[in-house]
Amino acid sequence: MTQAVSEAAAQGDRSENAEYTYGKKRLHEIDRRVRFLRKRLEGMAIVDPLAPLARRDPKRVYFGAWVEIESGVGELRWHRIVGPDEFDMDDNYVSMDSPLGRGLMGKALDDEVTVELPGGAATFTVAAISYTLKPPERS
Repeated sequence: MTQAVSEAAAQGDRSENAEYTYGKKRLHEIDRRVRFLRKRLEGMAIVDPLAPLARRDPKRVYFGAWVEIESGVGELRWHRIVGPDEFDMDDNYVSMDSPLGRGLMGKALDDEVTVELPGGAATFTVAAISYTLKPPERS
């Protein structure tokens, strides 16, 4: 992008040069995004899901947990509670800031969670909780 702006600037009159003007605006957007991402990175911490669970109750849902929930029709599905920057990395990842993630935080086995969804409220039951790298296999 920098090279494109330099080439556009070399074409002469910058006041009527749309490529130069657009390129400068795009460079400002890129710089703003880089500053935002640097600030986000400074405040992040890596959480090891296999670290000793000294500070949390392994029988409750917290950040990093795999949670198996059962829908009202008996469908079982695993979800992992993750941070807002990694929720879209996997289909089973749920942001801790999402309605489902907020509802599950702190819940224990067999607790019910009612979540407001676009199609209306849905109730789920916590069927299993695991702090492993992958969700446990059903036997």
